[in-house]
Amino acid sequence: MYLKFTPSKTASNPYLSIAHSYRNKEKGYSTNKTVQKLGYLDELQKQHPDPIAHFKAVVAEMNRKEAEGKPPAAITFARDERLESGADNRKNIGYAALSKLYHGLGLHTFFNNRSRPWKTAYNVNSIMRLLIFSRILDPASKKKTFERRGMYFEKMDFSLADVYRCLTKIIELKRDVILHIHKQMQEMFGRGDGIVYYDVTNYYFEIDEQDELRKKGVSKEHRPDPIIQMGLLTDSSGIPITYDLFPGNTNDCETYAPVFREIRKHFGMGRIIVVGDKGMNTGDNIANCVLSGNGYVFSKSVRGAAKEIKEYVLDEEGYQVKEGGFKIKSRQYPRTIYVTDKRGKKRSVPLDEKMVAFYSPDYDKRAKADRAAAVAKALDLVKDPSKYTQATSYGAAKYVKNLVYDKETGEVLTAKQKPIFDEEKLREEEKYDGYYAIVTSEWKESDEKILDIYRGLWQIEEAFRVCKSDLEARPVYLGRLERIDAHFLICFIALVIARLLSRSLGNQFSVARIAESLGEASGSHMDENWYLFNHADEVTQALAEHMGIDLGRKYMTHGEIRQLIGDTKK
Repeated sequence: MYLKFTPSKTASNPYLSIAHSYRNKEKGYSTNKTVQKLGYLDELQKQHPDPIAHFKAVVAEMNRKEAEGKPPAAITFARDERLESGADNRKNIGYAALSKLYHGLGLHTFFNNRSRPWKTAYNVNSIMRLLIFSRILDPASKKKTFERRGMYFEKMDFSLADVYRCLTKIIELKRDVILHIHKQMQEMFGRGDGIVYYDVTNYYFEIDEQDELRKKGVSKEHRPDPIIQMGLLTDSSGIPITYDLFPGNTNDCETYAPVFREIRKHFGMGRIIVVGDKGMNTGDNIANCVLSGNGYVFSKSVRGAAKEIKEYVLDEEGYQVKEGGFKIKSRQYPRTIYVTDKRGKKRSVPLDEKMVAFYSPDYDKRAKADRAAAVAKALDLVKDPSKYTQATSYGAAKYVKNLVYDKETGEVLTAKQKPIFDEEKLREEEKYDGYYAIVTSEWKESDEKILDIYRGLWQIEEAFRVCKSDLEARPVYLGRLERIDAHFLICFIALVIARLLSRSLGNQFSVARIAESLGEASGSHMDENWYLFNHADEVTQALAEHMGIDLGRKYMTHGEIRQLIGDTKK
């Protein structure tokens, strides 16, 4: 603050006021604000022998008190002041939590150092920060994300064209940045239990023509569009380790070997136990595990198994009954697997493994509930076939006998024979409700331990859900394959940071809940350099307690905000 002199008609009689000088960060120049109006010099001389000296002393005392503490701030505003068109008056501060983890993983250093030889006019790290943070807080197309860049307290000195150029280049660093994150995770938290989870999902593209990556295959959502397959590997805490993309017509089981070849070659994880669902349970994948010195825990289909396995699972002998009707048993089980040799031919290989069978009343109820809609549709189809076609009877058709469709229209034909509900089919399926089987190389482990290991597979299913729903990895508004690949790399890094943030907060909140809270943690510009914040909840409180990031202040100056953000980069 300083004593301000405003000239009047009489040069020897200026108007005195106390003003506050500050730099307008939005407009980029210094300005001032009147804090207190004092009066004309001749009037003030009637009250003080030397008003200039007196009020300079007052200003000095005000500055001293401000330096010692934080006295109440007086903010004035003009009632008729209007908004400037296009001004970013509201900015997000919640991204401070993401920034801390981003810098904790050393991603700023990685992108700055590795992009330096490219000699680009834009800053790669700045663009990656925008794309990754927005993927968590405000997922949208790359164009929309660029247009909303003003929501952050950051300098975004690049164009939309630079964003697309960056996407094209950044994929060159895909393998290196994934490995960098893995090594940082090992140093910060360790990944020492040796248990990893692998699964495959796919992403559809609403396009007419297929290409080398986007091909028609078995869609998880039963869509006819071309898809891309993604194989994802996570550690036992649900934090992603690596991923890869495959053409949409690739079978799930065929994605396994390339991913784990990369793991063995570069990731230095020692012996691991790979956990997967029945889609990974093939001879080639088991051989891949065993020959590389690793272990496996895979589920095995009961309904589709050989007669001997079905009989073993349904046989009550050997089961240990636990609380609530849950039961479990196991056996050493010799089986023959079929492995592809170097000539591409299958050869049989004997294998000893442990089989764990269990029954869960909760899973039994869930299976029946999941089937209920299809059964209800099948009964309705039998009652009124004219309501259905080959397309609309999907899911129910397997419970109906004598079902014939018109080859051209897809309508149900009933002239020769009427559809009949297949009660026998339903009863056969119901026999296995609640029963599951797991096969494993870890025969020394207890049945309960194997089951606990397998149950962790839900975390990778949750990771896929987060990626598809919360991070909105689809739809993909990109056409060039290298940019599509870069999009999924951004989603992967965002997923790592989001899951790591959830873990840092004691796993109290879902990724969706955290993203919602951080997105609402925004402030509106009031006057001078002051911002007003209006959001606080249990998530922001947990951030302060667990990570030392205080988002609970109602009023902050631009400088204080910059300091808070700056502290996350140390």
